[in-house]
Amino acid sequence: MGNYLNPDISTFARVVNSEIYVDKTGLIEYTNRSAKTLQSYICISRPRRFGKSIAANMLSAYYTCEYDSRELFSNLKIASSDSYEKHLNKYDVIFLNMQEFLSQSSNVEEMLSLLKKSVIWDLLDKYPDFRYFDETNLMRTLQDIYNKTKRPFVVIIDEWDCIFREYITDKKAQEKYLDFLRDLLKDKGYVALAYMTGILPIKKYGTHSALNMFDEFSMIDPGPLAEYVGFTEEEVSELCERYGMDMQELKSWYDGYSFEGAPSIYSPRSVVSCMRFGKFGNYWNQTETFEALKMYIDMNFEGLRDDVLSMIAGESVPVNTGSFTNDMATFHTEDDVLTLLIHLGYLAYDYDNKTVKIPNNEVRAEYVSSVVELKWNESANGAIEQIKKKEYCKSLEEYKGNILLVGVNYNKKTKKHECIIEEDIK
Repeated sequence: MGNYLNPDISTFARVVNSEIYVDKTGLIEYTNRSAKTLQSYICISRPRRFGKSIAANMLSAYYTCEYDSRELFSNLKIASSDSYEKHLNKYDVIFLNMQEFLSQSSNVEEMLSLLKKSVIWDLLDKYPDFRYFDETNLMRTLQDIYNKTKRPFVVIIDEWDCIFREYITDKKAQEKYLDFLRDLLKDKGYVALAYMTGILPIKKYGTHSALNMFDEFSMIDPGPLAEYVGFTEEEVSELCERYGMDMQELKSWYDGYSFEGAPSIYSPRSVVSCMRFGKFGNYWNQTETFEALKMYIDMNFEGLRDDVLSMIAGESVPVNTGSFTNDMATFHTEDDVLTLLIHLGYLAYDYDNKTVKIPNNEVRAEYVSSVVELKWNESANGAIEQIKKKEYCKSLEEYKGNILLVGVNYNKKTKKHECIIEEDIK
């Protein structure tokens, strides 16, 4: 009906009608179980080109009360679920792509003002005859509508973290944005389900988060949603059979992630491109520039150390912590944390396969398309030259694609680091 309230289901229909569509509607069964419960706040963190927006549009098309999407979902997996009829087309859906609002604004205040006006415009267009306490107040307007209709909202937010990527150092802007999301969503009776997608994990502040009501499913811990991170082995095998591609060769190119319950997860963009074009290639590096990766890595390390540890631990960790251990990894020094930061940089910008040179001079074998050298109190250029002089790439001679050379230097005095990235073209 509107641009942001109950948007057209045609976006997801185009996905389903595409030549290659892998059915991930099983995710809806999980969101149905979560709706109207204390677990109704879900945040999904994924690299680019891993189907985040497709899933968001899928949920919008399923839940919206403005359209009859029964035919669209009738032949998909969710149709066999016991919860299918209960939630199909039963909610008003608010769908927000935060990047869209940010691109039309010069600052966060302007962005939030535009967002509120846009959603209120759609709400008043659908419900013009209700009595409203304050038609300029988004939260009060949503509450007034819910009081009349008794129909709660499903709120879907895509690119929720764009503020943190665009305003990296502006803490006030970040806090203002988080406060808005908290006020819009937390403990609101009009919210049946809140589903957010982004690249970065939820930002922590001190010992608490403004969004601490969310269950977060990340690349580090996807939990019960692991099979929806990307394509599973079974799904990829079926595509290889259909398109006559060699499964073992594809596995050597794109089998990049392993989780409990989903031992092999493949990059959707890479697999689909491989099937469509009938050849194997470095499709993983076609979603962002090297400059974007450099920008993400090249931040104030001292300011990130606490955030990185907090993100992994799920709680605040003091900056002066000497070591931290959980089920995923052990951090003994700043070197370990910086190595982790580089991993996160690659995940954020959809580089599926990577090589990170860790402190004991070993190269992690599971990553095969870039070489990283870390330096202390030297130079990033020196790191690049060492990679070339010592011929680190020689051990990757069998790798068929181009290789990224990444040099990172950390200055212990200034607490900052620099990053240089070159492409070693074969």
